[in-house]
Amino acid sequence: MATSPYNPAGDYQPESTIGTPPLYLWPPRPIAALKWLFFDMLFPWGHLFIGLAFVSWYLLTPSLATMAEFEPGWIALIWLRNAVLLTLIVGGLHWWLYLRRSQERQYKFHDKWLATGNESFLWGDQVKDNMFWCIVSGVSFWTFYEVITYWIYANGRVPIPAIAEHPIYFVFGLLAVFFWSTLHFYFVHRLLHWQPIYKVAHELHHRNVNTGPWTGISMHPLEHAVYFSLFVLWWFVPVHPVIIVLTGLFQAISPAFSHSGFDYIRITRNFRVSTGDWYHQLHHQYFNFNYGNTTTPFDKLFGSWHDGSRESLLQQKQRKRNRRKQTV
Repeated sequence: MATSPYNPAGDYQPESTIGTPPLYLWPPRPIAALKWLFFDMLFPWGHLFIGLAFVSWYLLTPSLATMAEFEPGWIALIWLRNAVLLTLIVGGLHWWLYLRRSQERQYKFHDKWLATGNESFLWGDQVKDNMFWCIVSGVSFWTFYEVITYWIYANGRVPIPAIAEHPIYFVFGLLAVFFWSTLHFYFVHRLLHWQPIYKVAHELHHRNVNTGPWTGISMHPLEHAVYFSLFVLWWFVPVHPVIIVLTGLFQAISPAFSHSGFDYIRITRNFRVSTGDWYHQLHHQYFNFNYGNTTTPFDKLFGSWHDGSRESLLQQKQRKRNRRKQTV
C-alpha cells in the first residue's frame, strides 16, 4: 500500500514518511549504515554535544580530587554549569523560533503557537511552566546523578580508562551514549505510560501537545528521577569522565531539539538543518505509539511504530481498538 506523509495538526507537511535507519536493514548496507551513524544521526547536534562535553569536562568541571567528598561548593558549581548550558542552548533555540520567529511557521509541525492563558500550565503560561520544571526539577536531578557518578570515580570505585591508552574504547563509549540513551528511554517511557504512573507523573509532560524547546525535559520530579537514571550504567561500566558529561548533556538538552515543534531550522535562504523529530511529535499528538526513537527502533519490534502516514495511523488506531476488545 502506497503511503505519504500525513500531518493534520498544521499546514506543514513533512517530506517523507519515517523509515528504519540503514543500520538495521537486512541485507546489510555497511556504507549507508556508516553514513547514517556519523552524519545523519550525529549531524549536527550530536557533534555539538560531543564537543561541548570536552569543553565542559576540561574547563567547566572541578577536578576529580575535589569531588572525592560531597561538599556544597562543587556540587553547586555543577548545578550552575548545567543550568547555564541548558538555558543558553534551549533558550537560544526558543528565542530564534518563538520570540524572534525567524522563519515564522515554516517547517512548524503544529499550526498554533505555544499556549498562554491556559490553566493547565503554571501561571497559565506554557513556556514559563516548562522552564520551571526544566530548571528547578530537571537540572537538579541531572546534577544529582552526575554528582554521584563523579564521586564514585573520584574514590576509585570504578577505574577511569585513559583516552590515549584506550582510544577505540573511548570512541565506542561516545557512540554508546546515543544508543544507551534511546534504549533506556524506550523502556522507561513505556513504564511512564502505565496508567498509575502516567496519572501521577507523565501526564504533566503530555499536557504539551503543541511542543516547544522548553518542553524537552519539562517533567514531574518522579519522571526526572527515572529519566536521568541512565547514569547508573556508568557506576558499573568504566568510562572516561567526558562520556559522563556527554550523557547528561545529551539526555538533558537534546530533547529541546526533538520537541522544538519545527522540522528544520532555516539558517540561510538555501541552507537548513534538522532540528525536530517528527517521530516523537507524533507521540505527543496521539500518545499511544512511537514510545521510543528511531535510533533504537524498539517500536518496530513491539508493534507500536507509526511512520507518519494516514495508513499507518489507521493501522495503529485499529491495533488500539483490538487491544481494548481483548481486555473487555
